[in-house]
Amino acid sequence: MSDVFEKFEKIGIIPVVVLNDAKDAEPLGRALMEGGLPAAEVTFRTAAAEESIRIMAEKFPDMLVGAGTVLTKDQVDRAAAAGAKFIVSPGFDAEIVKYCQEKDIPVCPGTQTATEMIAALNLGLDKVKFFPAENAGGLKMIKAIGAALTALRFMPTGGINADNVKEYLKDPKIFCCGGSWMVKGDMIKAGEFDKIREKVAEAAAIVKEIRG
Repeated sequence: MSDVFEKFEKIGIIPVVVLNDAKDAEPLGRALMEGGLPAAEVTFRTAAAEESIRIMAEKFPDMLVGAGTVLTKDQVDRAAAAGAKFIVSPGFDAEIVKYCQEKDIPVCPGTQTATEMIAALNLGLDKVKFFPAENAGGLKMIKAIGAALTALRFMPTGGINADNVKEYLKDPKIFCCGGSWMVKGDMIKAGEFDKIREKVAEAAAIVKEIRG
């Protein structure tokens, strides 16, 4: 599990992807790889998610492909069978966390309150998602809670963009950020994969600037 999150930290920004058609999975995966962010959190909000994960995992074995918006054990099983290397959820569900741990699948549950974060710590986690980051108080909130929960580090997601991601990445409490600004649905739908690659490259350059 720690190995996956070490890779998260190295990549810095994890693209959060919504795919409505699995035919877009391969060109999107190529754009992410060529742009310099070899990872994708494919949200399980659409019928194409499972097949999209399978295509990305098969076509790009060096890519860190996982499933986001995972709400049930069945989704965990389906995502893992498709090749997902990690699970991300929007909220904290102890049963989902324990289920992933039993199956040795890296899991990053969503948290927003100190109570949820303490519950995550009590299950042996030291990294959690903070969602929706900007609406829940952003970096100020993370710093305030993080000062008390010193063992915990965060993946803020929600409202992260090219304008504010630098400040997040500079903070040692942040191990990576989740973002969708470089892989917006309208660009995917329009087949603008060159544009996506450019935006991904810009995001990768921000990571390099901040973290070297």
